[in-house]
Amino acid sequence: MISRRGFVVGSGALAVALPWRRSFANSPPRVVVVGGGFGGATAARFVKRFAPNASVTLIERSPAFTACPFSNLVVASLRDMAQQRFGYDGVARDGVDVVIDEVVEVDAEKNRVRTAGGSSFEYDRLILSPGIDPIWDGIDGYDESAAGSMPHAWGAGEQTVNLRNRLRAMPDGGLVVIAAPANPFRCPPGPYERASLIAHYLKTNKPRSKLVILDSKDAFSKKPLFTAAWQRFYGDMISWQGAGDGGSVVAVDAGRGLVLTDFDEYAPAVANIIPPQCAAAIARSAGATDRSGWCPIDPVTFESTLLRGVHVIGDAAMANAMPKSAFAANAQGKVCAAQVVRALAGEPPVTPVLANTCYSLVTPEYGISVVGVYRPGRRFDPVEGAGGTSPIDASDDYRSTEARYASSWFSTITGEVFG
Repeated sequence: MISRRGFVVGSGALAVALPWRRSFANSPPRVVVVGGGFGGATAARFVKRFAPNASVTLIERSPAFTACPFSNLVVASLRDMAQQRFGYDGVARDGVDVVIDEVVEVDAEKNRVRTAGGSSFEYDRLILSPGIDPIWDGIDGYDESAAGSMPHAWGAGEQTVNLRNRLRAMPDGGLVVIAAPANPFRCPPGPYERASLIAHYLKTNKPRSKLVILDSKDAFSKKPLFTAAWQRFYGDMISWQGAGDGGSVVAVDAGRGLVLTDFDEYAPAVANIIPPQCAAAIARSAGATDRSGWCPIDPVTFESTLLRGVHVIGDAAMANAMPKSAFAANAQGKVCAAQVVRALAGEPPVTPVLANTCYSLVTPEYGISVVGVYRPGRRFDPVEGAGGTSPIDASDDYRSTEARYASSWFSTITGEVFG
């Protein structure tokens, strides 16, 4: 039997166990990676490690990456935003050519990408890890302008700070509304961790306030663990309303500060509207998405089923049961890097097994988690009998240990990807 701690620590080896380096004597291959998050930066570094003489270029529009994991602590005034930012010096030290620019065109016929700065990069294999975009017409009245007064904060940065500042400014006794989208979306447990940590902030600073979660689903990740903890720590401060009870937000009126469902109208002091999502614009313009708005892939190689020689990883990829998370993107980046190098060497792909672990904080010292193991099927299928959630009846010491594991995981993964 492997311990839960041992499983989490060893899951990187489970995700990719390919300790070989491939040399290309003639005409070293060119690999371009678009997007420098947990998936893209990982893929770029591991391609270079697996094939040291390959030319690897990472193109990212921002000079620093701002991490979404742990950003809910920023929202709750428990963490500084600067602790979420990571540069690319470590990636460059591995021999990756880091280009700060925005890719505006992918020409899969000519194996070339073009940037806003006017540069052009040819490739033998392209890895797309562009993340997500909000679907601005997914909720009536919610657009980029409305996001100024009703922030989604689903891409860490200015929106995160906006939401934090609105919580700080609201009066005691105010109402906070969180609108959670239907699946699939980035970080399935994220809205509920956010609700927990906002409630912690309110309980500490504005105890007469209330928080309502309006959900477009009737179930969510780690629901029994969250709801039990909410009852214990926050009582009736938090209420959750699922789709079956009319919880789906159908419209907002940003000018009047209203949030509307089919049956109710709310006038919150703070509205956190998390809209439905899709793959980022460059994936859509490249032709890597289907009608779902996500990128269909071969689950063994991560190669797009729509574009030859283009691989898609991370949140933009259609991975079915495997959630859209930083852990998943990191694991996919390693496997994709190995498969790309094998393809360039004319070697067959190996069949991977991938893992995902997701920690959530209900209070700063009380953590819960879920683990999943996946193998290629139609896309990715859960491995029966593997993984699971924290025990529902775990002790406070166990929950405290899970919170420490969450912090250790974040330090480890950001160190591996960006350090």
